[in-house]
Amino acid sequence: MVLISKTIKIKIDHENWLESHPEINFSEWARKKIDEEMIKEHSKKNQRKIKAIIVAAGHDKRLGSLTKNLPKCMLDVKGKTIIERQIENLKNCGINDIIIVKGYKQEIIDIPDVKYYQNPDFKNNGILYSLFLAEREMDCDFIFLYSDIIFDQKILERLLLRNTDIDLVVDLNWKDRYNERVSQPAGEVELVKVKDDRIINIAKNIDRKKAYGEFIGLAMFSKKGAENLKNYYKKSLARFKNKRFHEVPSIKKAYFTDMIQEMIDNGFEVNNLNIYGDWMEIDTFEDYRKAWSVAIS
Repeated sequence: MVLISKTIKIKIDHENWLESHPEINFSEWARKKIDEEMIKEHSKKNQRKIKAIIVAAGHDKRLGSLTKNLPKCMLDVKGKTIIERQIENLKNCGINDIIIVKGYKQEIIDIPDVKYYQNPDFKNNGILYSLFLAEREMDCDFIFLYSDIIFDQKILERLLLRNTDIDLVVDLNWKDRYNERVSQPAGEVELVKVKDDRIINIAKNIDRKKAYGEFIGLAMFSKKGAENLKNYYKKSLARFKNKRFHEVPSIKKAYFTDMIQEMIDNGFEVNNLNIYGDWMEIDTFEDYRKAWSVAIS
């Protein structure tokens, strides 16, 4: 949580000023001034070097004909593609160094002023492997993004104000969201358990009754957090069979959340930024229809 304390000085007699400006609501004016200071504070913090890595390599067949010849991130939602919405949010928050890892129908993802990495073997590997194709970009703070989520820009703004090494966005309103969904069971949700304001477990097989929230596919790593991620990934390449990854035929098939759990199990601190909705993922026809009816940036 960031607390901003600011004294706003009025250099004229405010009573006379208000009398001569009856159209001005002083409370509203003060609120706007505070909002301006928060934006300035955000801009100062965001002067640090920061990148965004979006993983958009896979082919999700659950959307059938919609993604037969199109990467899911290129689906149009009210005049903008999913990935264009993500990039717009990133740039609005001052993040212009954007990297996309693409694979399925990669030639269709052709957005200017973006750096690309290709995953030609996307059918045989997972999100973690795709992410590490862009390992050289993890040389500073970076935002990690699943390519199939739409989220309110305010979530990203809050994430950028955090002062942690590894921070995952967690939705506490996940049960209500999944109770409304018919075509995707909650067993596919990446759930988390939390203790003392730290994530202690993240997986798809967590007991729903014991889950704290859902990881939405948006995370931030500081430069130190990125170094820890890279170093531990290299160590895991050699020893994953004796750890959590024994459940995965190859580390190439591992999920991003598998790597996070490995780090947690070995003493790394992973924080959670709590939200209550204001985002959605596009996994099914049902999701896609709903995306056209909800007002999420």
